[in-house]
Amino acid sequence: MRAIFLSDAHLQQPDDSNYRLLLDFLNSLRGTVDTLCILGDLFDFRVGLPGLCFPEHEPLLQVLHELGKNGTRLIYLEGNHDFHLQEELTRRLGAEVYPGPVTLELHGLRILLCHGDLINRADWRYRLLHRVLRHPMVYRLAGMLPQSSIEQLRHNLQHKSKGRYRHDRSRWDYRAIIRSYAASVHSQGHDALLLGHFHLPFIECQDQFVLVSLGDWISQFSYAELSEGQLRLLTYQP
Repeated sequence: MRAIFLSDAHLQQPDDSNYRLLLDFLNSLRGTVDTLCILGDLFDFRVGLPGLCFPEHEPLLQVLHELGKNGTRLIYLEGNHDFHLQEELTRRLGAEVYPGPVTLELHGLRILLCHGDLINRADWRYRLLHRVLRHPMVYRLAGMLPQSSIEQLRHNLQHKSKGRYRHDRSRWDYRAIIRSYAASVHSQGHDALLLGHFHLPFIECQDQFVLVSLGDWISQFSYAELSEGQLRLLTYQP
């Protein structure tokens, strides 16, 4: 058996090509994987607020439910586009949901999993925004807003996020940021680091430590596979 890791599909509508391709991929995993780890931003926007519905995500959740029902361990790390999901995904999917980085023992390896949005310590503006959006008081206030206001907030955040990503990519050296964080993780006794967020797929191995940046499921369709103690970065080709 094997473990699969993916992130950053930013799913919107079931008719979108990346949405259909991800459904095909997940269906192909049935009976062949013991663990599926999703490292955030599976959805382009999903926040667990009372009364807030996302019918466009139901086909994906149904496939995940079937995987879990057939014995696959589901692990979900929240990203910067999908959070406050622990109660819902645990109840509906039996998933293990983590709001931040987590260390797990998988196939004999001590692995740190994280979305990756907080590893750039120099980006203090984003780190502040992250804390504000997840503050319990903000959550309670957002829960009082009508659906129309949430939808408007959703579109604003999506638009700003795309612009911010283009700006940050020209401002920051993503690969250097990831490598610096990986060195810290390695020094803490981990065998591997897997992360998403940066939409930058690459794998590196040094001193028996493996770093995997997962890329995305928007245009790259990259994922990692752990089998027999070996990590590989692959591209889905149906």
